[in-house]
Amino acid sequence: MGMVGYAFMGAAHSQAWRTAPRFFDLPLAPVMASVAGRDPERVSAAAEKLGWHSAETEWRRLIERDDIDLIDICTPGDTHEEIAVAALEAGKHVLCEKPLANSVAEAERMAAAADAAVSRGVFAMCGFSYRRTPALSLAKRLVDSGALGQLRHVRAQYLQDWLTDENAPLTWRLDKSKSGSGSLGDIGAHIIDAAQWISGQSITGVSALLETFVKERPLGGDFVGLGGAGAAGGPKGPVTVDDAAIFSARLDGGAVGVFEATRFALGRKNAMRLELNGSKASLAFDFEDMNSLWFYGAADEPNAGFRKIQVTEPEHPYTAHWWPVGHGLGYEHAFTHQVVDLVEAIAAGKQPTPSFTDALQVQRVLEAVETSAADESRWTKV
Repeated sequence: MGMVGYAFMGAAHSQAWRTAPRFFDLPLAPVMASVAGRDPERVSAAAEKLGWHSAETEWRRLIERDDIDLIDICTPGDTHEEIAVAALEAGKHVLCEKPLANSVAEAERMAAAADAAVSRGVFAMCGFSYRRTPALSLAKRLVDSGALGQLRHVRAQYLQDWLTDENAPLTWRLDKSKSGSGSLGDIGAHIIDAAQWISGQSITGVSALLETFVKERPLGGDFVGLGGAGAAGGPKGPVTVDDAAIFSARLDGGAVGVFEATRFALGRKNAMRLELNGSKASLAFDFEDMNSLWFYGAADEPNAGFRKIQVTEPEHPYTAHWWPVGHGLGYEHAFTHQVVDLVEAIAAGKQPTPSFTDALQVQRVLEAVETSAADESRWTKV
């Protein structure tokens, strides 16, 4: 593998590549050949720290190297199309972070390149890592089994608070030219994908509202983790993305949905929440309690109430490869499971999921949300 980018997502992906073959019996052996970044000193330090065998200062060099079979893209959205298309055309498999691109047009070109590559045995996958959380994978199993009956409601939230300080610095995530959008694409893309994947239904139309609470932020400061201290009183630059996104939706299977993504929910650190209500049962999930899934069956009346499923049993998705029952997993494990699923699909000559076409559907929802919000929340088809 060759990885482009080495910050927050690069560290998460690196740990996954290191860990996956040590806990899972993979059909192919991942070799962390090289990581690419623009700054020679920083990328060399990252290679040593994260476990890569070498460093490059130009991502095209990774594509040129014969010892690299897969390109892992962990860069801002404005670079995804160029890197992914070049890699696929050169015969390299691709793992690309979400959202797939900064526009539908870019995502369409990426999906077309991925479709063309399949005939050559080359595959691409988009990194919607929350799909690999065991509790959400179990939720998908339950819905597919018919346990919920006819789905009626989908409620999805992604709540964070790392931008509530108005002096947090202006970073690439707040620059539309780099990130494409704010909370909508950064975290809203996750709940859009999860809701569509688990429900088995696609969003067909939306009515949306976007809001930017802090219009300017202090310049300077590299993005590290989630946020950081800014310099109050110093020069500022404009915030060109949304701080919060809210929209209602219709899905093609008859369900209706309500979605909310914000980085201004004070006290909520990483509350990625999903609730589905059907004619027979309901289920609910909150990533801040990520090893649990809550389930309510109408047949349980008159002893009503949600019951907690501790998703650590060996029969549950992925968990048999880890710790004894009751010993929970964490955020990083979803990335490891993502590597496992990707490697197994490539070895089997099968399309890994979510494909670039799946991710294109998410991109179309993001565009419809922005279009609706710009037009006084008018109903907008996807």
